Amino acid sequence: MQERYNEATLPNGIRLLHKRKPGEIAHLVLMVGTGTRDEMPEQNGIAHFIEHTIFKGTKNRKAYHILSCLDNVGGDLNAFTTKEETCLQASFLKQHYKRALDLFSDIVFHSVFPENELAKEKEVVLDEINSYKDSPSDEIYDVFEEIVFKDHPLGRNILGTAELVKGFKREEILRFMAQNYSTERMILVTIGDIDFGAFQKMAMTYFGEQPSHLVASHRKPFTGYKVQNVTEERHNHLSHCMIGGIAPEYNSPMKMPIILLNNILGGPAMSSRLNLNIREKYGFAYTIESQYNAYSDTGLISVYMGVDPDSLEKTVNLVYKELDKLCRIKLGTLQLEHAKQQIIGQLALSYESGMNEALSIVRSSMMDEPIEYMDEIISKVNAVTADDIMEVANLVFDRKQLTRLTFIGKE
Repeated sequence: MQERYNEATLPNGIRLLHKRKPGEIAHLVLMVGTGTRDEMPEQNGIAHFIEHTIFKGTKNRKAYHILSCLDNVGGDLNAFTTKEETCLQASFLKQHYKRALDLFSDIVFHSVFPENELAKEKEVVLDEINSYKDSPSDEIYDVFEEIVFKDHPLGRNILGTAELVKGFKREEILRFMAQNYSTERMILVTIGDIDFGAFQKMAMTYFGEQPSHLVASHRKPFTGYKVQNVTEERHNHLSHCMIGGIAPEYNSPMKMPIILLNNILGGPAMSSRLNLNIREKYGFAYTIESQYNAYSDTGLISVYMGVDPDSLEKTVNLVYKELDKLCRIKLGTLQLEHAKQQIIGQLALSYESGMNEALSIVRSSMMDEPIEYMDEIISKVNAVTADDIMEVANLVFDRKQLTRLTFIGKE
């Protein structure tokens, strides 16, 4: 029988999610519903900068003690920032739950952001910004979102700009956290071999005594998408191109059909249509793939290709041909069944990692979706029809609604 998820809420509004899983390794995630889209224009990059500097000292620990707390017992500590969330994550031997929970609580609620550490970390983030600029296959994703979500917070680069990052002050960081780090927008999730009652007790010890801090969300919904065709010259050997547009949001009833559609078109499998019909058949593209990003109120679907400049337009035309086929030709029974089995297998393999499972369920909960078990997810996949996939293909791949961004390679 599949182990069930347990849920509770601390008096201050912090939500707890738990799943008992046998094994020596435990996984802990703290997600805060705050990201790049919660920044003001002059704050662009501050959510990501906080994710870096929150490890640089608390009222109780120096930076070294934070970094070595789990490292010294063989654990792993990491963090990331998205457009809508900031996340801390750790994996460790199950006997170190108290150590991990104490550390998470300390760095989220008691970080002091020393000015000398901020100065050093600014150089690290500036190097990160420059590394993206040196990698057009990474940079083009950010530029594409800037174009699609033009003049909206979702279009802002997660890293921010060098000019803004250089100017961040300790007072601005503390003000941003006070305005956005609401306890009601925090979720603490664990997957590991621990009793739920024991986990609740520990969570109450380290998180429950924090005062309730409620902050209203001021997120601006995205509207006013305009199709664009943008070309920029770059000193690269390859040309890089993205084609895509607006797609359904995270909680949309069309989410599962579009996940299947994306996987069929250009997902990770070698048998994706883009890989088979363009890379394998013609050898035009070194990399060709599609991606679906779902946000709380909108989504983005896109195709990326890195190709020789002489083959660019041929490749683009072949991509449009594949998009048109998905809009016009319904999947056959066997094609649909293969697509479903493929994504069910990918999901099952992903959930073999407790951390992947924890990250998946914490984001669903942050989006106010009920937690779904694997059998429920499989039922949703199996319920998708060929008509559903064709309908969503016509919604998101209408040529008149597709934006194109091209980095033309010039040696």
